Amino acid sequence: MQRAVELAQGGLTLRGMEHVPDSASRPCPVVVICHGFTADKLGPHQLLRKLSLALEGVGIASVRFDFAGSGESDGRFQDVTVSGEIADANAIVDFVRQDSRFDPSQVMLVGHSVGGLVASLVAADRPDDVARLGLIAPAGNLREFVFGLAQQAGLKADSLQADTFDWGGFLVGRTFAFDLLTLEPYMRAKLFKKPVLLVHGSEDGTVPSQISLKYRDEVYGNQAEVRVISGANHTFDNHAWETEVIQSLTAFLRADTDTGRPAMANEQA
Repeated sequence: MQRAVELAQGGLTLRGMEHVPDSASRPCPVVVICHGFTADKLGPHQLLRKLSLALEGVGIASVRFDFAGSGESDGRFQDVTVSGEIADANAIVDFVRQDSRFDPSQVMLVGHSVGGLVASLVAADRPDDVARLGLIAPAGNLREFVFGLAQQAGLKADSLQADTFDWGGFLVGRTFAFDLLTLEPYMRAKLFKKPVLLVHGSEDGTVPSQISLKYRDEVYGNQAEVRVISGANHTFDNHAWETEVIQSLTAFLRADTDTGRPAMANEQA
């Protein structure tokens, strides 16, 4: 069942959707899904909503919130920072862990692009609270990407005077760029020691697929698996690519849950 939900966070209201399987045992596994930069809880071509529906179909609940300043949540986009989205995601994890319908030992995270960066850092900050981590084209290169664009425009980090700059119609605050200087995404992510699945498009022009390989080789090691989808771009804008993302993540997230284990003889109908 899909239902709108709200969460008070930092003086603002975050708005989202929850998917709770009608037939699921209680408490059931739950996935917190984090959207990307300039995106919202639906995801590109409703990718994240479709993932929620697929998870619901195998007995796993999920929640998808708009981060503050995005989608239908309160706040201004020019105030968005990665640190702010990490705080929002932590509040969402607390929100689901306090809900008696969900199993606190089976809380999992998924994030796309900047949402993947956010999810990786939340999992690292609270590894005991996160059972599995799914990263879709995680933007570990975000700092280099943003300051690379600034350099191309003739700007330097120490001389950004404007309060905002235009990012395809979105006003991005100067604080977004400066906040990135405080983050060490790869070093910090190493604190998470549980299973990780990284899904990436081979033709991703925004976050090259080599970033997921770097996460596997330099951050997560043997606990991580990378699946590169041939021909896919950053937002998997093809039904076949999208389907592979959803199927891969659903199988991975189901693996250690009760919904993914064969029934014992005395549990069979």
